[in-house]
Amino acid sequence: MTSLTQKFNRTFGADMAGPVIAFIAVMVVFGTLADNFLSLGTFGSVSFQLPELGLLTLAMLLPLLTGGINLSITFAANLSGLAAAWVLQAQGGVNAPPSAFLLACLAALLTGAAVGALTGAAIAYTRAHPILITLSMMIFLRGLGEFLTRGGDISGFPGYVSTIGQGSVLGLPIPLVIFIACVGLWHILLTRAKLGFGLLMIGSNIESARYSGLNTRRILVLVYTLSGMMCAVAGLIMLARFNSVRVGHGESYLLITVLAAFLGGVNPFGGFGRVLPVFVALIVLQLLSSGLNLMGANQHLATALWGVLMIVVMAARTLASKLSAARGRKV
Repeated sequence: MTSLTQKFNRTFGADMAGPVIAFIAVMVVFGTLADNFLSLGTFGSVSFQLPELGLLTLAMLLPLLTGGINLSITFAANLSGLAAAWVLQAQGGVNAPPSAFLLACLAALLTGAAVGALTGAAIAYTRAHPILITLSMMIFLRGLGEFLTRGGDISGFPGYVSTIGQGSVLGLPIPLVIFIACVGLWHILLTRAKLGFGLLMIGSNIESARYSGLNTRRILVLVYTLSGMMCAVAGLIMLARFNSVRVGHGESYLLITVLAAFLGGVNPFGGFGRVLPVFVALIVLQLLSSGLNLMGANQHLATALWGVLMIVVMAARTLASKLSAARGRKV
């Protein structure tokens, strides 16, 4: 058993064990208790629901790896979606040409990047805790969005926009294809790019990173800028799926993104984490939600169970760390 575990860790990484075990447990439990859980309908539903949460989790991942957090991701996504919606409305609304959607995407990405850069600069240059800065940004973006929309929503987009949100290519939902592409991009960033190495160094020890010659301020600004741009992608997907934009879309996803990251083996204090285990953890959480729905459970129960799961994951990781430290002292 030990050799099998060691072989698994060498092949997939030790941080993949938890998500894989959770995936197997969910499949066995709900495959037994819930009718039609192991069906194409269930996995089709998961594939359409996964991208929104997944993209927001990717936006949360980079700040977490630096030892920070980004509490403004959902409102940055919605504000970016609003920027795209205003461009489409200005270009004719339901009659807007495809070129207008390209301009809308550019406006969304620039909005997300601006929000992220402002957040990152505030964190890097004031050295205030990311919780305080991003909480302040969250409140600001929410108030700004409510002011600009007067508490309502913006709708009325061309038909091809909803096709992007609801359509498929080669049997896969278009939002899922976009999400998988973003997962691949983040994986390359963290494993091949200097920025990925730098942000992990900052998460491990920002003072050591600074003394080793890394421009920690520049890296932090880039990290939050990329986080904001990923929020913009999420905002565009939500716009396409719901055919409308409002400030509160996806608000309930905020803490679930943190849960997905921790379930995927990301160190709560920064410095360690990979994209692929987080991807598997997202699938587990979405399957858990779908299984509870098939059993007739209230959606609020799923949210409550996600909270319990976060506590269990953190307690299990703390216990595992103590046991590992105890074995090290014995050796």
